[in-house]
Amino acid sequence: MALSYKARRRWSLVILVIGMPLYVVAAVTLVNWLDRPAIWLEFLVYVVLGVLWAVPFRFVFRGVGQADPDAPRDEE
Repeated sequence: MALSYKARRRWSLVILVIGMPLYVVAAVTLVNWLDRPAIWLEFLVYVVLGVLWAVPFRFVFRGVGQADPDAPRDEE
């Protein structure tokens, strides 16, 4: 079942306001468990984790910044 435009906007807001801070805390905790690796490895882990969080939510964020496709258009 596809999400409507409004539902995708709401879910994207929930993901960014609640999920993102939780993910950041989890990522920092993971890197701290690595017992202070080399700076290049730490950077690489942060880059991978920074991109990895968005992969499952691609469909939610796709087109959210665009105008509502279901809204009635003004004919001028």
